[in-house]
Amino acid sequence: MSYISGGLAMLKSIENTLPTSEQKIAKYILSSPQPVITMTVKELAEQSETSSAAVIRLCKSLDLKGFQELKMRIAGDVQKPSSSEYRDIDKGESIHHIIEQMTHNGVQILKETEEMLRREDVERAVQDIHEASSLHLFGIGASGLVAADGQQKFLRAGRYAFYLQDPHMSYTTLSNARENDVAIVVSFSGETKEAVQFIRLAKKNGMKTISITKYGSSAISQLADIPLYTSSTQEAMIRSAATSSRLAQLHVIDILFMSYVSSYYDEVIQSLDSSRAAIDEQK
Repeated sequence: MSYISGGLAMLKSIENTLPTSEQKIAKYILSSPQPVITMTVKELAEQSETSSAAVIRLCKSLDLKGFQELKMRIAGDVQKPSSSEYRDIDKGESIHHIIEQMTHNGVQILKETEEMLRREDVERAVQDIHEASSLHLFGIGASGLVAADGQQKFLRAGRYAFYLQDPHMSYTTLSNARENDVAIVVSFSGETKEAVQFIRLAKKNGMKTISITKYGSSAISQLADIPLYTSSTQEAMIRSAATSSRLAQLHVIDILFMSYVSSYYDEVIQSLDSSRAAIDEQK
């Protein structure tokens, strides 16, 4: 991408959870994004009938570096061609339309997830994974499928990676974990009780922690050393959220894995070749 974007998607994702003053600013920006690009903090505060301090707090709530980054992201959004909203599948839909709509939804959530991911956070996560003695992955339900995929990928790359479906067994593995091990917790909501417990245990044992959650503040993203975000999807996707959230989470796992392979190619390629050869021998 030649520009950063995602400011409007970020605002939509957390708009309803913001304090009143920040919510007023978010609503103003969403209704009139173009003029905001050239405004100062003071001008935006005046136009939204709030305060300069509230504008700064909003940038912090968005986990952005400051007002300048927010304006750059909004400018990127304004430059992008408009796209239709997410939509759920209704009763009696044609197969043709389901294929078309689900493809559109999938492409949309992957693009939005790209906008939510900080490049520097991915770099830090990849470095921590490289320095870890082993990886401990955790997820419940559809997020568990993503954790299992991460385990399979990093095992092929020659890393010790653990994923256990039973939460109690997962907690048990942490009792023998080392301080330089890494815990990767996958939870779309960021509030799943078992996942919160897992990351708390990991931190108690001094492990480094990486989370993969929907964009916005959550118990898990606040606990994680490195929070990685996916698109939070829109309200229309409530009934099929497990489909789109899983796709976005798998995308983040793929990005972590490919970034790891690329960064440490000479170390990893032999393991990848060996694992492929072992499988080919069984055919």
